[in-house]
Amino acid sequence: EAALLGLICQQAVMCLLLSLQSPPGAVQEAVEVALDAGYRHFDCAYFYQNEAEIGAAFQKKLVEGRLKRDELYVVSKLWNSFHAPQDVKPAFLESLTRLKMDYLDLYLMHSPMGEALIPTSSPLSSWQAMEKLVDEGLVKSVGVSNFNISQLERLLSVCRIKPAANQVELHPYLTQPELVEYCKSKGIVLIAYSPFGCPARPFPTEENSPVPLLENPTVNEIAQKHGKTSTQVLIHFHIQRGIAAIPKSITPSHIVENAEVYDFSLTPKDIKTLEGLNCNMRFIKWNMLG
Repeated sequence: EAALLGLICQQAVMCLLLSLQSPPGAVQEAVEVALDAGYRHFDCAYFYQNEAEIGAAFQKKLVEGRLKRDELYVVSKLWNSFHAPQDVKPAFLESLTRLKMDYLDLYLMHSPMGEALIPTSSPLSSWQAMEKLVDEGLVKSVGVSNFNISQLERLLSVCRIKPAANQVELHPYLTQPELVEYCKSKGIVLIAYSPFGCPARPFPTEENSPVPLLENPTVNEIAQKHGKTSTQVLIHFHIQRGIAAIPKSITPSHIVENAEVYDFSLTPKDIKTLEGLNCNMRFIKWNMLG
């Protein structure tokens, strides 16, 4: 687990925007910029509908000889509608083909909610099919996403291959301390998505709602103290706590900025202050996504 964590935290990581939200070619260009900037961990998914563009960028750099496959850490995810055991491998192979890869480094179950869509299936039977992908050498590690403690406990009680990682929403407004400690105790690497608190999504305007995370004066004050941006502080907040962070961007300047997070350290007081912003605000509603 330590080796996996070291690998995925070695570079600032990125999660590309859905291609439906991006102009044609924008995702491929973003990946090429990221590769040139030193990114090596790329978080992909069938649901994002952009794996073909990402694969084209990988292939271009590989053909140019500017990149070797074993320098990349490529992740994809099993979408909810493919939880039936017989659908797992075809779904995986479709992502593999689009990404133009011979194998993946990590394959995640996108959520534990497949059984809501497929009454005859369950995350447990899906997991067994994912384990077979490891046996066949198609993927090096398998993991989960959006699993809570009880769902992890259920999986751990029956799995043959322990999930290597759990990717969940994490940021100072949603620190999930119990889940963080549980995963660490089980040797499960945590990967934080939405580390900036989803600035592109409509922000709640209720009376007691906090300001958007990137506008939070506490975050800005810590950033100014270190001569860094708020986004860099929020990425480093996770990395310094042993959690990988996957910021999302297709803007070249932001991609480069998000990688420049290894030349400073937050103080213990900074970490405690940021953790103190927790208000259990969740931006990604999985009960709505199904």
